[in-house]
Amino acid sequence: MAGTHKAPTGEQRGEGIGAQLKAIRMSRRKTLAELAERSGLTKGYLSKVERDQVNPSVASLMRLCEALEVSVSTFFAAAAGEVVRHGAYPSIRFGGDGMHEYLLTPEGERRVQAILSVIGPGGGSGDEPYVLPTGVEFVFVLEGRLRIVLAGEEITLETGDALTFAGDTAHTFTSVTDDGSPTRVLWILAPALATPKTG
Repeated sequence: MAGTHKAPTGEQRGEGIGAQLKAIRMSRRKTLAELAERSGLTKGYLSKVERDQVNPSVASLMRLCEALEVSVSTFFAAAAGEVVRHGAYPSIRFGGDGMHEYLLTPEGERRVQAILSVIGPGGGSGDEPYVLPTGVEFVFVLEGRLRIVLAGEEITLETGDALTFAGDTAHTFTSVTDDGSPTRVLWILAPALATPKTG
C-alpha cells in the first residue's frame, strides 16, 4: 500500500458501513424485518442506515454484528504489513458520528489492537452504552478532552490522561473540547477484536 489515506467524511464513512451491512444482510438472506427483530432496532432505522442517511452508533453497530453473526472487524480495512507508516493508516468504520478512526496494528495481529480516533467536537460513540468482545481496553488522550461514561460514571480525560477498564464494561465516549479542535485518542484493545470466519 503506497501513498496516504485522506480521512473520510461522515457521509463516506456511513456509505461504506451501510453498503457493507446491506450486502451482509442479503448474503444471509434476511429481510429488514428479520434483522430488525434480531437486533432490536427498528426497520425504518435500519433502512436509513443501509441507504446512508444515518451513521449507526457504536452500540447499534455491535447489535447488528451480533444479529448478522459477523465480527465488528469486518468493517476494518486490512493493514499493509507489519509497519504501518504515518500518513498511511488504514481507515476503519466503527460506528459513531463525527469521527475518523484508523487501525495502527496489522490486521492479522490477534494479541493486541491499536486504534487512533480523531473525534470532532461533540462527536463520539453515540448515546447508547456498548461493550466490545475484548478483555481489556486502554485509552490515552493524545490531544483534547474526552468524556467517557463508564458503567454509569462520568469521567473527563484531559490531554495526557489514561484510563484502563474491562472490555465488558458498558461505556460511551464524546469529545468535549472547548476550542473547536478535535480530540485525538489512542485505544488499545487486548486481545484484538476477532477476525470474522470465512467460508
